Amino acid sequence: MKVSKFGGTSLADASQIRKVCDILLSDPERRILVVSAPGKRFKTDIKVTDLLIFMAGAKLAGFSGEKELDSVILRYEEIAIELSVENVMESIKENLKALVCADRTSPEKYMDAIKAAGEDNCARLVAAYLNSIGHRATYCDPKEAGLVLTSDFGQAHVLPESYVNLASLEAMKGICVFPGFFGYSPEGDVVTFSRGGSDITGAILAAAVNASVYENWTDVDSVFAVNPALVKNPFPVREITYDEMRELAYAGFSVLHEEALYPAYLKGIPVHIRNTNNPSSEGTMIVCKRKNYDSLVTGIAGQKGFCTLNMSKYLMNREVGFVMKVLQIISDEGVSIEHMPSGIDTISIVMRSEEFAAEKERRIIERISLELQVDEIAVKRDLAIVMIVGEAMAKTVGTTARAAGALSKAGINLEIINQGASEISVMFGIREEYCNYAVRELYKEFFVK
Repeated sequence: MKVSKFGGTSLADASQIRKVCDILLSDPERRILVVSAPGKRFKTDIKVTDLLIFMAGAKLAGFSGEKELDSVILRYEEIAIELSVENVMESIKENLKALVCADRTSPEKYMDAIKAAGEDNCARLVAAYLNSIGHRATYCDPKEAGLVLTSDFGQAHVLPESYVNLASLEAMKGICVFPGFFGYSPEGDVVTFSRGGSDITGAILAAAVNASVYENWTDVDSVFAVNPALVKNPFPVREITYDEMRELAYAGFSVLHEEALYPAYLKGIPVHIRNTNNPSSEGTMIVCKRKNYDSLVTGIAGQKGFCTLNMSKYLMNREVGFVMKVLQIISDEGVSIEHMPSGIDTISIVMRSEEFAAEKERRIIERISLELQVDEIAVKRDLAIVMIVGEAMAKTVGTTARAAGALSKAGINLEIINQGASEISVMFGIREEYCNYAVRELYKEFFVK
């Protein structure tokens, strides 16, 4: 059994939906289809999810929301007419009209219910089309199926009982068309994952039914060694491990939602990235253990928006519990740390700038200075993290030196160097303005012959 998730661009209009259904029907093992909301049809188009957010925002601001509602209905209507399933529009219209007029006492609850309508109604429409062309397909309501999430509107996480509940889908006859992105809280409210969360739904279903593979269909032929926007014709990655993908996602790789791999990882289910518009392409397999190594470095990624809290104290290494006390002070302010490179008498705490606001910075510095009597403490902002990742690096001498040398030749000063304990990644902290430049220079070092 395969679980196949298709993204918004794959479902943007009727012709794309036909492609999706042709792909689905070409393999009898593809029995669970997870759909996103219809995405952009062209560059300046607006995604259905964004139209829904505009609609909810208008109602919450005291406007009628009718113009925004009409825009959403029109998108579905155009698709339904072209697919000759106009009969499904009655239920879609009823659903959207009821949602827009729902109780708005809790804005977060209202917004989540509206946002989820994109995937929910797309699933109804696709199921109707599959049935119209002679294939047994069932729209699966996440509530009836038992997808139970935490009550964190817009940032929900799956609860363990979901896997037990959803396992029954394995015995369903025909094709299960399941809406991505949302589930229900224990209280019965619609709750969504963070944006892009349909990837997570697909992974949860794959784990629940012990799928042989989780297919994630998108609009690119494969995962690439670097962001295609930065380099022409980047090196395609045919096979990559969960660990490598996780490291790269942290540094800005945006192929999958960063939480999407975890359910598949727990069950050891391979994830296959494929292109809806080029289904014959080999794609990229995300696996537990690699069999093939096409390059020393698997991928290079960079992300802006970091800062460091740097401190020094003579004989710091002799002071039992010093680091624990620093981390407790930072924890008390609700700030998570990203990295912690250190020397004998120095520590640098790397954090995301958005979490380390000016007032939190003031309180943390004040407490560390008073309670731990450090000699020096300072904050450095406007930093980016650039990472090279690859399991083959762990068995190769000199990879870090090559990377540092390439950055040095390019005139990029290194603020931080940190290698993970697994030795599959090396992180460089640099000034934000050099982020993309550094990624390109590292790509030239490891991939351009």
